[in-house]
Amino acid sequence: MQIERRSGCPINLTMEVLGDRWSLVVVRDMMFGNRRHFRDLLTGSKERIASNILAARLKRLVALGLVSKTDDPSHAQKAIYSLTEPAIRLVPVLAAIGAWGCEHLPVSEELSIRARLLEEGGQPMWEAFMQELRVTHVQDPVGGAQGAHASAVLARLTAAYEDVRQRQA
Repeated sequence: MQIERRSGCPINLTMEVLGDRWSLVVVRDMMFGNRRHFRDLLTGSKERIASNILAARLKRLVALGLVSKTDDPSHAQKAIYSLTEPAIRLVPVLAAIGAWGCEHLPVSEELSIRARLLEEGGQPMWEAFMQELRVTHVQDPVGGAQGAHASAVLARLTAAYEDVRQRQA
């Protein structure tokens, strides 16, 4: 995919890749929700992305090399989407965005707990999480999509999220 570049500024170039309304939300859902199929991405997010927008974002993220697409061996008409190394390396960026949002915006406890834990865990937690994502998304994209790999950081983030949800119910 060819993108017309407005300048060579690294912030501008990054925003040209990730600055639309949905791209980081799709990456977030793949990263923190382990959503790897189109249907899971479509129905699993509170932001309710439209199917045509999701299809366009996935196509764009694949073309830009942030996401890969593999045929799902369990179903001929399904695909498994995986994060690539450049997307995995967004963990510190998403942690910083989440920390900023927690500090400056009216976030919900339920949806901010993972950002708070990532901020508290800092770089060691980010590095461990990126390594887990590499195993699931890069080394074994098909098996990883089925949850075959233990993910200590993702399990901790998910458990904290579920604890808040249960406490609020």
